[in-house]
Amino acid sequence: MANINLFEYNQANTNLDKPLAYRMRPRNLEELFGQEHILAEGKLLNRAIKADRINSLILYGPPGTGKTSIAQVIANQTKGDFVRLNAVTSGVKELREVIDQARNTLLLHNKRTILFIDEIHRFNKAQQDALLPAVEEGIVILIGATTENPYFEVNSPLLSRSRIFRLNPLGEEDIINILKKALTDKERGLGGFNVEISPDELKIIARLSNGDARTALNALELAVLTTPPDGEGVIRINEEIIAEALQKKILNYDKDGDNHYDIVSAFIKSMRGSDPDAALFWLARMLEAGEDPKIIARRIIVHAAEDVGLADPMALLVAVVAARAVEFVGMPEAQIPLAEAVLYIATAAKSNSVYKGISAAMDYVRNNNTGSVPLHLRDASYRGAEKLGHGIDYKYPHDYPGHYVQQDYLPEGLKDLRFYYPGEEGKEFQIKERLKKLKGD
Repeated sequence: MANINLFEYNQANTNLDKPLAYRMRPRNLEELFGQEHILAEGKLLNRAIKADRINSLILYGPPGTGKTSIAQVIANQTKGDFVRLNAVTSGVKELREVIDQARNTLLLHNKRTILFIDEIHRFNKAQQDALLPAVEEGIVILIGATTENPYFEVNSPLLSRSRIFRLNPLGEEDIINILKKALTDKERGLGGFNVEISPDELKIIARLSNGDARTALNALELAVLTTPPDGEGVIRINEEIIAEALQKKILNYDKDGDNHYDIVSAFIKSMRGSDPDAALFWLARMLEAGEDPKIIARRIIVHAAEDVGLADPMALLVAVVAARAVEFVGMPEAQIPLAEAVLYIATAAKSNSVYKGISAAMDYVRNNNTGSVPLHLRDASYRGAEKLGHGIDYKYPHDYPGHYVQQDYLPEGLKDLRFYYPGEEGKEFQIKERLKKLKGD
């Protein structure tokens, strides 16, 4: 029997008491599922890990998509010292202590320190400023993990010294593979239990987990540990047990099947058709079935621009704010701003002139000679521009009555092009009347 010290023995047994999602955390690249867009063979991050050439990076994505797992794999497959801090519980004092230790490690042992900061968006400006010199000088290699958009939450100087990797919600097949591994792994998973669960039931867990592997593993563990074996010693997991473990009703809503697309179609057509009750019904169906609220928010934004447009420009603002609320607040509370956006759009005046206008313009640009920018419209802000004729004879609208003056804004030969035809509804009627007045139609 191999020798094992007391610390290793205690640690091994302690790990068995940790949640399944913690125990099944990947140990190497081969055990990572999903995120092929950054981790597939030949991709930059994959090559950097294998070559032990990691530079500072920020992993950005929803919960349970592998941010901490990737950091752990980097720790296991690279030669640097690995230090982990949580931005919620660590202050400037702890951060400076880590940086001082990293500096000593580099000077004395020529060994890099990889500093993993979970929830880096929770670091305030002073903490991020304290971290910046160490990253800039290469004393630490930063790996930040965040569920928030780093372009909003992380200081620009720190961002400029880090590569951003965006993680996507895991696909259903990825989560199914993770669940299967957990069911068969006798060392860290549930392989010691005699569990019977069908492929369809694994798919239900994956679908209702919204791309979150942690949620899926927690639900599977709860289902297995709370279900007694039958007379044959088998733990049989069915839909009812899964629904209880996930605390969700299982609805007929297959994200890859026709029913999914039919419900999305009914949702959009209900908003377009100005039926607020139907729109709320289909919204509730999608949310209760486990659809990603971010995907719903994207559809609402597109619909606000496509089917409401300038008849009520506030519709797009409401939709965008609702999408931001989904990221900022999270479910279940985010269902309220989503519902507000849906109701606003469903009850707003409708126009598809924005959609028709950009479609016509794109079609024209793809299929015709687009000409040159007229000289009077060209950039005249740099030295020598005037000698080239740039900006000469440009009329500044604010210098004229009504802040408008007639002049050409299209290339020569294309002056009669028209793509935008305002409708008669809501705000767009006012836009139509104003354009008529300006152009003397």
